[in-house]
Amino acid sequence: MKNCIYILIILFTIIACSSTKTGIKEPSNKSLAVNDTVRIANDSLEYEVIIIDNGFSSWLASRAQPRNFYSLSYLENKNQWYVTEWNNRVLQPQRYNPSLYEMTIDYRPDIHYGYEVNYLIYNYMIYFQNTYKQKLAGYVPIQ
Repeated sequence: MKNCIYILIILFTIIACSSTKTGIKEPSNKSLAVNDTVRIANDSLEYEVIIIDNGFSSWLASRAQPRNFYSLSYLENKNQWYVTEWNNRVLQPQRYNPSLYEMTIDYRPDIHYGYEVNYLIYNYMIYFQNTYKQKLAGYVPIQ
């Protein structure tokens, strides 16, 4: 049985479908950038990440650190911090711009999403913070 979570965030959509298994294999299809869409999926559709934001694809290709620059544990830790703060801001629309923080992200540390998913989430969070002048947690690399 699969649980599907649909998250739409300012033209940023993550669809994370996860099975009840504790681990998820690395995606067999690597990222696919079409216009301003970055998509990752695996053959069994246990999860899928779709990021749609004007400029993100070109930013990812030109300014982001290359894959394998960061360790998986680093990306998972940073994503946990960023997603926690993101979700806190979604719950406070009177304090934070609800156009930027529309829906919560269901990112669970007990699920192994794999390197590619964590890499894209992390880089979107860096792109988002630099583009929209937001600071989610700690030091934000200017890339």
